Amino acid sequence: QVQLVESGGGLVQAGGSLRLSCTDSGRTFSGVSMAWFRRAPGKERDFVAYISGSGASTAYAESVKGRFTISRDNAKNTVYLQMNSLKPEDTALYYCAPKSRSGNYMVPGNYDYWGQGTQVTVSS
Repeated sequence: QVQLVESGGGLVQAGGSLRLSCTDSGRTFSGVSMAWFRRAPGKERDFVAYISGSGASTAYAESVKGRFTISRDNAKNTVYLQMNSLKPEDTALYYCAPKSRSGNYMVPGNYDYWGQGTQVTVSS
């Protein structure tokens, strides 16, 4: 059973940093591609970052490229999102998810399991 738990969110001033973590107590992530998405108030869930099962390949939304870094520690069954130079427009509920279907990694429909998310709020 998938029991995704995201953590590390909070309130931070613009220009600050946060590191989000994602783990699952019910199954291992090892070898599974993972991604971070976010949902701002009144908006759709948007792709943020992707990492392959081995960690060798990563991809980012244009809006976060150069500021965010996705990584994973398969031994700890944890995926991270390091967020630097945060902006007010990064404010959202952040979710991680294992990619469970073939197809574009940027599409939420290719992910079947989601956690509750962790709130990130960036003040100006």
